[in-house]
Amino acid sequence: MSLGIQDFDPLVQQAVNRIQTFEQTRDVLLAAREAGFKSVSVDLIYGLPKQTLEGFRATLEKTLSLAPDRIALYSYAHLPQIFMPQRRIEEAELPKGEEKLSLMAMAIETLVEAGYVFIGMDHFARPDDELALAQQDAKLHRNFQGYSTHAELDLLAFGVSAIAKVGPVYSQNAKSLEEYYADIDAGHLPVRRGYRMNDDDELRRAVIQELMCHFELDFAEVNSAWSIDFVSYFASALEQLEPLVEAGLLTVDTTGIRVEPKGRLLVRIIAMAFDHYLQQDRQNAAAGRPRYSRVI
Repeated sequence: MSLGIQDFDPLVQQAVNRIQTFEQTRDVLLAAREAGFKSVSVDLIYGLPKQTLEGFRATLEKTLSLAPDRIALYSYAHLPQIFMPQRRIEEAELPKGEEKLSLMAMAIETLVEAGYVFIGMDHFARPDDELALAQQDAKLHRNFQGYSTHAELDLLAFGVSAIAKVGPVYSQNAKSLEEYYADIDAGHLPVRRGYRMNDDDELRRAVIQELMCHFELDFAEVNSAWSIDFVSYFASALEQLEPLVEAGLLTVDTTGIRVEPKGRLLVRIIAMAFDHYLQQDRQNAAAGRPRYSRVI
């Protein structure tokens, strides 16, 4: 079960048009425990308007008092051109780059000091949670919804804009209630777009998952599993990683890639080098087409 907290600060909630008290969240979490939910996760967001170090630290302290099994710490992406509710948010009130980095660093330090294991990217778990145990046993996986202990299961989606994955196919439902119900009333699935992965997609997904879940990659294993020569196949990606190697975020040698401890905070950036579609997005941005959210 996952609960969205985002931030308990009343000023921040007002700025994002949200009302949720600590007491309400506590009562729901306690009810979940009593109902027998095996693991309860909560979501926090840094980079929201009017967020301060002091205020977000208070949110973290309240969150830790609830003792959730997992905590997701997400970076706020301001995309008002895509998400209409964000148009009510004052962009001038958003923390700037350095402020946002400070919020992230403080949050990570606070959660780790409280005993949570930094799984990677934006997820933390208690040491006895199955996510932490799976990573320890090199059995951790990741899908488009986040980290998971289950490998390559089909994911069925119900509801507006929900995303499903069945085998090599991804699909997304209609994004408005009107369209969604119209499709159902017409007697067919409310799927509005989809994509079938090719061999290159599956290879890149495997490489990215290995880096994000276990922070290391063995070239020989990939070569054997996919019948490629990693160094030549991903020559462009390895070239893009050179500045990150120089910055001490990762090590690349003839045997493979290893993400260093400080590089784990930015493993998303490392994985981006292997994302073919992101590279296309960057080319489109250079041609004057819009790009999507920034990493930080």
